[in-house]
Amino acid sequence: MGTNPLRWASAAVLWAGAVLPMSVLVSPVLASSPIRFAGQISGLVADSDGRPQSGAMVALYNKQDHFLQRVATDFSGNFSFDDLVPDLYNVRVNLSNFVPAMRDRVPVRIGMRSLLDVNLSRMFSSIHMVATVPAPGGLMSDNWKWTLRADSSMRPILRFLPSPAGSEKPAAEPTEKAAVFNDSRGLVRISASDGSQSGTSGEADLGTQFAFATSLYGSNNLQLSGNVGYAGTSGSPAASFRTSYSRAFGTATPKVAVTMRQLYIAGRDGQSGEGVASPLPPLRTLAVSLSDKAEIGDSLTLEYGTGIDMVSFIDHLHYFSPYAKLTYELDHGSVDLTYTSGNARPELGLSSTDPNSDLQRELAAVSLMPRVTLSGGRAKVQRGDDYEVGVTQRFGSREYRVSAYGESVANSTLTIANPDLSSFTGDLLPDMFSSSALFNAGRFTSMGYTAQVIQNVGDNYKIAAAVGSIGVMSVDTSMPVRSAEDLRRGIGTANRPAVTLRASGTVKQAGTRFMAEYQWADYRSAMPGPQFSTQSARPAPGFNIMLRQPIPFPGVPWHLEASAELRNLLAQGYLPLTLTGGHQLLLVNTPRSVRGGLAFVF
Repeated sequence: MGTNPLRWASAAVLWAGAVLPMSVLVSPVLASSPIRFAGQISGLVADSDGRPQSGAMVALYNKQDHFLQRVATDFSGNFSFDDLVPDLYNVRVNLSNFVPAMRDRVPVRIGMRSLLDVNLSRMFSSIHMVATVPAPGGLMSDNWKWTLRADSSMRPILRFLPSPAGSEKPAAEPTEKAAVFNDSRGLVRISASDGSQSGTSGEADLGTQFAFATSLYGSNNLQLSGNVGYAGTSGSPAASFRTSYSRAFGTATPKVAVTMRQLYIAGRDGQSGEGVASPLPPLRTLAVSLSDKAEIGDSLTLEYGTGIDMVSFIDHLHYFSPYAKLTYELDHGSVDLTYTSGNARPELGLSSTDPNSDLQRELAAVSLMPRVTLSGGRAKVQRGDDYEVGVTQRFGSREYRVSAYGESVANSTLTIANPDLSSFTGDLLPDMFSSSALFNAGRFTSMGYTAQVIQNVGDNYKIAAAVGSIGVMSVDTSMPVRSAEDLRRGIGTANRPAVTLRASGTVKQAGTRFMAEYQWADYRSAMPGPQFSTQSARPAPGFNIMLRQPIPFPGVPWHLEASAELRNLLAQGYLPLTLTGGHQLLLVNTPRSVRGGLAFVF
């Protein structure tokens, strides 16, 4: 069969007529730049007189405060960070002869550019969030805007804009300076309980707690917190106030805090004795603390600080409380080393993922009451030296953690339920929050370990199981007890196995957060578990339940949350002890307590 040249020529003409128009339509698409799903942060650095500053170093950190990258401003004082994953970022600006400027939680959105106005001065430097505008090559280009405006079906919606299209002022030209106070946040918690302290570390809720934080000129953080109300069954007024100030200098964040407390202890029958006046004087404390947090490297973080406490109660006492926590971030976990001395530091274990974690830390610090006891009619304060090491590793939806601790506690405190205060004259102090009394058990040294596994169940629930060994106070019940010194000699140190099961999560439909936990241990002893632990999950003896329920109030600028905490519901760990003469004492490691309240977050 021959080939017809005319047929081939006609076919070529038809193909050319079809391909050329398609190439014309496709070529602009291929030549156009791809849509960028990342975001940007840009800004202008100027001094207090508005002069642009070139050569300023601008550092970018993620929301966990880990260093990401650094750029220098150009001759016009401009800087930019491109191709950022949508998230929250922290920005630090440094230039010689000026106070460094800091801005946390700068949002980056898909296809958008966050504009910052940096004002450097020799007194107060600030970073002001100007606006968020579409980034070049972003999802919302000018072509899309004109398309929406030209669509008749979209015009009724566009009429709700605050001003006609095209009349807006350019977002990059701010007309206002940053406010003196900004980024203000607050939390008020009102609660009621049966009057027991929560835990052996001395955390107490007097009835009304509040915390307020604000930013002064953008980079100076000021916080005020308080714990006020009445001290348990005594009906006496009590108050604690704490003020803290912090400022970021590069990767360091030094902080100074002052805490003052005044509580009244109601005298009871049998309390008067040698060396103890009646009625008892008020307990007054003044604490000044210095702390800092620094990034030593890309994966190494150090938290450290110290404080001096002055306690006035019968005697005047002074002591220091240094601490340090070193955290090394692994690819899928972390390693942490912690040392604390003097006061307990439960706030070191609070999660930083909570947007109000800084306020929660302030409440934990102001609620930590000193554990004061009597020994021979002289006032003593419980102090401890605690060493902890922990390793956390995550594999998919499962997390493993192994930790160990060792602690030595001086003037360790035991609670005696409903005592006869005349039994140990000068050695029993009425508890400020219940009808019990506090007994000075002397020095207590213990160590232990915990192996824990946490399994995520879906996106909202977790179950955890932990096994380990804890140090406890063992009491020789066969030894005759005639005096406080006999009781101290009969208290020894032992280790007991412990198993803890915990379930937690959030009910998505209602927003309810819950935690239910049970710890099994040999409770034929007093005070199981570490007293100065800084772990984020500190298992408590017995059966414990905690609930958090948000209550919706549309149209208001604050959130309301109801809470309930039920600790040691089965009253486990109550150790009876019979004195010479037949009188019986009940040693309590963790009193059963019920507490509920409302929290306002704004």
